[in-house]
Amino acid sequence: MSDVHVAVVGGGISGLVAAHRLRCLLGPGARITVLEQADRLGGKLRTEEVAGLACDVGAEAFLHRRPEAGELVAELDLAERLRHPTGAPSTIRAGGETRPVPAHTLLGVPASVEAVRGVLSPEGLRRVAAEPHLPPVELAGADVAVGALLRERFGPEVGDRLVGPLLGGVYAGRPDALGLRATMPQLAAALDAGVGSLLAAAATTMPAPPQPHGRRPPVFGTLAGGLSALVDRLAEVSAARVRLGLPVRGLARRERGWRLEIGSAAAPEALDVDGVVLAVPAPAARKLLTAVAPAAAERYAQVEVASMAVVTLALPPGTVLPERSGVLLAEGERHADGTPFAAKAFTFSSGKWAHLAGGPVLVRGSAGRHGDVAVLQRDDEDLVAAVRADLAELTGVTAPPVDVRVTRWGGGLPQYGVGHLDVVRGVEDAVAGLPGLAVAGATLHGVGIPACIATGDAAAARVAAHVLGRVRG
Repeated sequence: MSDVHVAVVGGGISGLVAAHRLRCLLGPGARITVLEQADRLGGKLRTEEVAGLACDVGAEAFLHRRPEAGELVAELDLAERLRHPTGAPSTIRAGGETRPVPAHTLLGVPASVEAVRGVLSPEGLRRVAAEPHLPPVELAGADVAVGALLRERFGPEVGDRLVGPLLGGVYAGRPDALGLRATMPQLAAALDAGVGSLLAAAATTMPAPPQPHGRRPPVFGTLAGGLSALVDRLAEVSAARVRLGLPVRGLARRERGWRLEIGSAAAPEALDVDGVVLAVPAPAARKLLTAVAPAAAERYAQVEVASMAVVTLALPPGTVLPERSGVLLAEGERHADGTPFAAKAFTFSSGKWAHLAGGPVLVRGSAGRHGDVAVLQRDDEDLVAAVRADLAELTGVTAPPVDVRVTRWGGGLPQYGVGHLDVVRGVEDAVAGLPGLAVAGATLHGVGIPACIATGDAAAARVAAHVLGRVRG
């Protein structure tokens, strides 16, 4: 296998998983090159030092109920670093009040009237109670916007006060622009199966209650010392040649393999390889596939992206915050004086993660929703001041931070719009006809770390199968 050379374009979690899996499948003799246009690996996984503590300033956790991330952590001998949240409850700021996130909901879609009694107005509760008596929901295989469906069935409050903040936390998007089938597949499946009520469909997705004296398995996990440990370990075990600061400008088929054009336009470099994994955001994938897979490029062009910023505050030791893991803010919420909130969410990191407690008190404020560019146009100083004012309004905490970090993620979150599953199917069908080429990343089957790991694994398996078939043939 010493003559085999495979390139991975994109050094985020999807690309690094692909490189690692390619090494496992192709063996120590294969050459694997990871090309990343930024000056560092990891993509949205980034750990930085804030007030002497290792803090994740991008993705801060992974869904532990999906197996991929936990299995990879164990495979990479990082299991002793695995940590789970303390159990501090999360809250939502909606309708001018901060309340616990209702437990018996699917991303805010209620499974019972009682679940949302403390969040909705009497009129909102009446609409939820009446929903099962409406004509049944009939999707007939189609996709619909989450926001439109919620308004039709429940009125405005469920979307505005519950689903909007929760989906905004995951996608930095708005319910009116997000598709049901990609963002809430369990709910869509229940409706497809003939459950005609949203209330009943949400109830069918709820996990069984724990056994007496039992405990539910943890929902989320992270790594002590930061998720960059996962990045570093993947780079190590893949034994790939990592080339940073090099944009990939072109992709072309050769008689036996692929040619990548990398580097500056003034002095491009050609890299000839046997296979390619593209693990890049939708705009970059579109550009690279325009000539070789125009149908895939056209599909990628349909995926919009959102930008956001994370403001990490290290407050003085002993600063007292509410005993909560954080707070999500409904769109349109305002301070008592009428000032709009700049943040869409806060994570009280030192209360959410026990391994971060005991020193400076860490708080993450997230800002930015799809289509909302004004808040992100503020300079760092202004953005920090706005986020601190939001925190003071929500908690009363005004202590000046001992350290601050502002991290901006331009175009960092793909929007799963109406028909997104069809978009992804079109991409994958078009690429399937090109031997030795595969795609991976958050654009495809989920924006979380486990979903990205799954796409990296699948892409590596596809490319390795082609390469091994050629070698053995």
